[in-house]
Amino acid sequence: QVQLVESGGGLVQAGGSLRLSCAASGSIFSIYAMGWYRQAPGKQRELVAHITSSGITNYADSVKGRFTISRDNAKNTVYLQMNSLKPEDTAVFYCNAAARSDYGSPIDSYWGQGTQVTVSS
Repeated sequence: QVQLVESGGGLVQAGGSLRLSCAASGSIFSIYAMGWYRQAPGKQRELVAHITSSGITNYADSVKGRFTISRDNAKNTVYLQMNSLKPEDTAVFYCNAAARSDYGSPIDSYWGQGTQVTVSS
């Protein structure tokens, strides 16, 4: 099994920055795409940013130009640098990874436990 642990959330004022990290551990054969999702109260979980194993990225329109996703394959870690934060960015942010836990096993989707990001106005 693959475990994902997020860190870096917190409370920040509008216009501020935060950097989220998500480290994968456990039985890992290979990690493919990784991404960040968020879920605000009363809303559905939505994709924030996504990065392939080769580094190709895509972003939700609402965060383009403000957020940057990156990954360190040697550390099995994905990051989300969030700048110019807005109150509407307030949500629980979840890390996701598509990975194989062993040779021959299927590619499964794994989720972290989530980290709270709160942006005050």
